[in-house]
Amino acid sequence: MNHLKILFTSSEVTPFAKTGGLADVSAALPNSLKKLGHEVIVVMPMYRSVMEGGFELTEMRDSVELVWEGRKIRSKVFYTDSGSNLRVYFIRRDEFFDRSMLYGTSEGDYFDNAERFIFFTQAVILLAKMIKFKPHIIHLNDWQTSLVSVYLKTIYKNDDFFKTTATVFTIHNLAYQGIFPSEYMLLSGLPSELFSIEGLEYYGKMNFMKGGILFSDVITTVSEKYSHEIQTAEFGYGLEGVLRKRRNFLFGVLNGADYKEWNPENDPYLVANYGLHDLSGKIKCKKDLIKIFNLNPEEDAPIIGMVSRLADQKGLDLLVSGVEKVLRLGVSLVILGKGDERYEKKLSDLEKKYGSSFGVKIAFDNQLAHKIEAGADFFLMPSRYEPCGLNQMYSMKYGTIPIGRATGGLDDTIREFNPETGEGNGFKFVDYSVEALIEAVKRALKVYQDKNLWLKLMRNAMKEDFSWEKSAKKYENIYSQALKRKLENKNFQS
Repeated sequence: MNHLKILFTSSEVTPFAKTGGLADVSAALPNSLKKLGHEVIVVMPMYRSVMEGGFELTEMRDSVELVWEGRKIRSKVFYTDSGSNLRVYFIRRDEFFDRSMLYGTSEGDYFDNAERFIFFTQAVILLAKMIKFKPHIIHLNDWQTSLVSVYLKTIYKNDDFFKTTATVFTIHNLAYQGIFPSEYMLLSGLPSELFSIEGLEYYGKMNFMKGGILFSDVITTVSEKYSHEIQTAEFGYGLEGVLRKRRNFLFGVLNGADYKEWNPENDPYLVANYGLHDLSGKIKCKKDLIKIFNLNPEEDAPIIGMVSRLADQKGLDLLVSGVEKVLRLGVSLVILGKGDERYEKKLSDLEKKYGSSFGVKIAFDNQLAHKIEAGADFFLMPSRYEPCGLNQMYSMKYGTIPIGRATGGLDDTIREFNPETGEGNGFKFVDYSVEALIEAVKRALKVYQDKNLWLKLMRNAMKEDFSWEKSAKKYENIYSQALKRKLENKNFQS
């Protein structure tokens, strides 16, 4: 494919700021595209975590100037060249981004999130012009960046700088749409006629995600199955009709796994490294995990691990309801995560009750996440819905067998193991019920008890290749379609 200039913008990027998988994608995909020969820059807000992270940052002499609430304001711009020489730019405006968390605290979202990301999206466009980076593609991610498409198709539609720029909008999780009171339309500076059912209006409010869906040249989401699920009432969160309208320009591209970061052969967080041809280190990792969580399992009893945001989406209601039944099967269960306060409290209470076989850490802890991936035998993902999921991919590389619900990316990546043929890489259940979850765990334990089958299953999983190179090549095709659509100058809402 021809050399492209790609501006990739996201509200979070590893290692600078992270709340979830979006940050991992926003680091790995641009790097993979760069390796394919494209010129890529990344733009994100300059959060406190960036300023305090010890990164080598360079301040640009010029700043971004925009009109904000009737006055001109300037935003400083910094950049860094990460390890792979991928340049990341940071928009600095401390009143919006110098905060302890990215989007809110445990008490709720920040009251001014609409203002913060209206400002950011305007600054992204102006930054491109300031540094004279004329992109073929602007790749947007989730509601925080979605208004870039709307601005380009309206306010900047006759701007020569962007006349050959196409936009690709990736939905990472449709449940989070950026819905705000209607008065933010005025602050955005967008034409008032866009506040309609055919535009950004959504039940009397302004919906940022809807803007990205309607105004981008191409829409993607993070797995093939999720691209179909979000067109249904169950998973569409009120936007299923808008997505069906644009279904000819909606594609599912499975996220990749970053094997530089997640590989048991060279993982620096493990007490012992191991790989497909020498699994001895995994036993040491399991012993380390037992020690960390102060477990007292029976000899050779399996450990089920879980690293997750503690929320309904991730199946925490199933887990909490089914913990006792799972533990009765003779397993130990370890959980790492943060999230809804009610689940944090419930899991902490359960740990007190089942301490010797049930371990919990309420935290974001990257090192412990790696230790769980390596030390557990199974990895549990009972999600109500899962746009893509990354941990099932990481788990397979570590020989830790996923048990997941057949939804979204979990269904696309986990293949039910068949003891008769020896094919498959994990275990799945369809019904969203404790009973279905328990049956899947029972099937998994039956294979675990047959050491020859278990070894076959582990090796099947470790041979899987979900590397980003495959996904990046699919995005090259997506970009081609977006550019073709742009050049054909079709009605962008058709």
